[in-house]
Amino acid sequence: MLDYLKLICGDVHVVKGDFDEGLDFPLTKVLSVGNFKIGLIHGHQVVPWGDQKSLAMLQRELNVDILISGHTHKFEAYEYAGHFYINPGSATGAYSPFEKNPQPSFVLLDIQETVIQLYIYTLVNDEHKVSRIEYQKNKHT
Repeated sequence: MLDYLKLICGDVHVVKGDFDEGLDFPLTKVLSVGNFKIGLIHGHQVVPWGDQKSLAMLQRELNVDILISGHTHKFEAYEYAGHFYINPGSATGAYSPFEKNPQPSFVLLDIQETVIQLYIYTLVNDEHKVSRIEYQKNKHT
């Protein structure tokens, strides 16, 4: 799958997940994109999984504006304490202990200066849906 993604986009960033034993990926990664510092983590290291306060602690540790995590296979995007948190979910709708009927989802970020348009792609009852969330850096300062 990684080789396929690199065919689509040469700038692919990967972090190690809970089933990536033997693969040489970092546990976390910090990227600078435009005016944003973005942290990547799989999320299996966060206890409890997907916990807002635990993710905020990791966001502070990585010193990032946006933290992208996963592991729960459930889409979430929210602002907390002036930072933005994204869980893209699972593009395949993989099993999740949190959802009886997991919904396939993935996200696309359109980053322009201090504004992010987050496009959320979901499959609901065999119908593709796209929604959008906007996040503006430093809008409260």
